[in-house]
Amino acid sequence: MTTVMTGATMSLDGYIADASHGGFEHLFQWYANGDVETPTADPTMTFRTSAASARHLRELNERTGALVVGRRLFDITKGWGGRHPMDVPVVVVTHHVPDGWERENESFVFVTDGIERAIARAKAIAGDKHVGVNGGTIATQVIEAGLLDEVHVDLVPVLLGGGIPLFADLGIAPVLLDGPTRVVEGTGVTHLAYRVRSAG
Repeated sequence: MTTVMTGATMSLDGYIADASHGGFEHLFQWYANGDVETPTADPTMTFRTSAASARHLRELNERTGALVVGRRLFDITKGWGGRHPMDVPVVVVTHHVPDGWERENESFVFVTDGIERAIARAKAIAGDKHVGVNGGTIATQVIEAGLLDEVHVDLVPVLLGGGIPLFADLGIAPVLLDGPTRVVEGTGVTHLAYRVRSAG
């Protein structure tokens, strides 16, 4: 059965980005603080992490068969130049297909009829692998729809003091999680995984 998971690098006070200017320079230092290289599908992007984080990234990438993201992230990244760095198909939740793009190709599928249809399409693409969901608004929609199985957090030792939470404006709190089901201690980061507890 396909697992639907969300994950993000998060500050100790619970934010995946600073509200004003991103704050990513503090959140993402662990991607470049080691000597073990993890290449991506983007030839200009190679992570250099601790050995523990490199193993974690490799295992996560091997288990992921598709991603679900929002239109805002797609636009900010300019479609990752045509292919996501994880080298898996991306389902983009949007109100309309962006100009110049086909509704579906080997890299991107644009779904215009809701989060449930987006998750279903991503599961079909992923097969027996996992579906990764972008944090923030999309993750909130997925968990509120009862479609999220796991939450992964790359916890870094920084306090941002405000910003964008992993689950933005969650309307069904509290949501109970089991775990952690996995703990990996990297350099400057602790990788955590939790299972979303079934309702009832």
